[in-house]
Amino acid sequence: MTNKKSKNNGSFNRRDFLKTGALSGMMLGSGALLKGCASENGKARSGDAKNIIFLVSDGMSIGTLTAADHMLRRNYGRTSNWISLYEQNRAARGLMDMASANSIVTGSAAASSAWGSGQRIVNGRVNMTEEEQSLKPILKIFRDAGKATGLATTTTITHATPAGFSANVMARGDEATIATQYLERGYDVLLGGGNRFFDVAQREDNRDLYSEFAQNGYKVVRKKNDLMQFSGDEKLLGIFFDGHVPYTLDHMNTEEYSRDIPTLAEMTESAINRLLKNPDGFILQVEGGRVDHAAHGNDAAGLIYDQIAFDDAIGKALAFAENRDDTLIIITTDHGNANPGLSGVGSGYNESEPRFDRLAEFRHTNNWFLPQLDENSSISRIRELVEYATKIEIRRDEAEILRKAYAGDYENLHRMMSRPWPVMGQILANYLAFNWIGTSHTSDYVELAVLGPGSDRIGPITRNTDLFYLMVEMAGVEAYTEPIEQSV
Repeated sequence: MTNKKSKNNGSFNRRDFLKTGALSGMMLGSGALLKGCASENGKARSGDAKNIIFLVSDGMSIGTLTAADHMLRRNYGRTSNWISLYEQNRAARGLMDMASANSIVTGSAAASSAWGSGQRIVNGRVNMTEEEQSLKPILKIFRDAGKATGLATTTTITHATPAGFSANVMARGDEATIATQYLERGYDVLLGGGNRFFDVAQREDNRDLYSEFAQNGYKVVRKKNDLMQFSGDEKLLGIFFDGHVPYTLDHMNTEEYSRDIPTLAEMTESAINRLLKNPDGFILQVEGGRVDHAAHGNDAAGLIYDQIAFDDAIGKALAFAENRDDTLIIITTDHGNANPGLSGVGSGYNESEPRFDRLAEFRHTNNWFLPQLDENSSISRIRELVEYATKIEIRRDEAEILRKAYAGDYENLHRMMSRPWPVMGQILANYLAFNWIGTSHTSDYVELAVLGPGSDRIGPITRNTDLFYLMVEMAGVEAYTEPIEQSV
């Protein structure tokens, strides 16, 4: 099932694939195309995609996509942009096999690297083969072809998914090195969190990367207003939080966050506006990275509101591509996580909807209040803080179980569900009818939606590595796909 690659540096696989036209193997049926995208007889040709926008909701199970759409329909009077594409038959839709080189359960680094290099990678590595050889990532390919390049994310900008399009390291956690690679490679737009990997006071090598980026022609912005006012031609580095950007629900209800930190949609729009200054086109990866983190933490409010924030970013991409025939948009996820979903409760399941609707009343995520508690917290303090964040009065025995989880004295039959975060998720499931199967990634085939030039190539099932070749061929940058030296 893992289908490991032959032992080479990746050059033959890429070039042979492109020369033989193997991409046509994906043409197994498709949905309707974006208006005007087809070049000839409904089939796109190499070079038809001047621009590529690749949107990733990290760790999105199908239950996450569904729950966000339910939330929007029931409480905001609209459909999600993603589901609207399906309803209007505007996108080619299929499933994607996201297996890594060593497991059918994929990590984010290996997943993004498969899209970014055209090879399946061992979990934990970023564009490095099993023989520890570098594969030229897709942003460097597009940069060398003269196109603009960009990344926007709600994680640290150096995190696994953005790195998979842009960097080469043996361990995804080597984010300090990834930050220096961004500087050396000169990508045009970098927007997200991760101050600690740029700040001289926090880097072990004492390098002031902010100054170095500025000296290399970057406009460095640290606040939302500075980003929104930017209209220059400089390259753009925007870092808005020390670590990952706060969850959307906490962002909405914290004055400092809403004032100073841009939403993913705002980052996406700003990135597109800057990348458009290159007349030869661009590639932009947009990641809703904290969807994955909320799934790991069984945090329903964190999950759903961050999925909605990602969906708003989809809206910005669609608005840009409206009435254009030169932009390929790919919308997907890298793997499932915890497989959450709304369950049937009550007679005839008539309690499912009112319980789910309670999420619309939440002020904060679990991630906001759980770090404020520990094994010494009183039952009354636990209940008080949970009620403030969620408007739900949990029972005393439930609060006691949570306190035991902090102390390590609680053991669920499914043992990974014994820590405070999943215990809180299970407690709230009693009130929300929204539950989880675990706290880790899953092997699900994932949703894939494609619009614009190349959408005719998408069939019912796609292999993750095929998207690399789709992007390279549609952008007409095949000549720039040779490997790079390990040190670059």
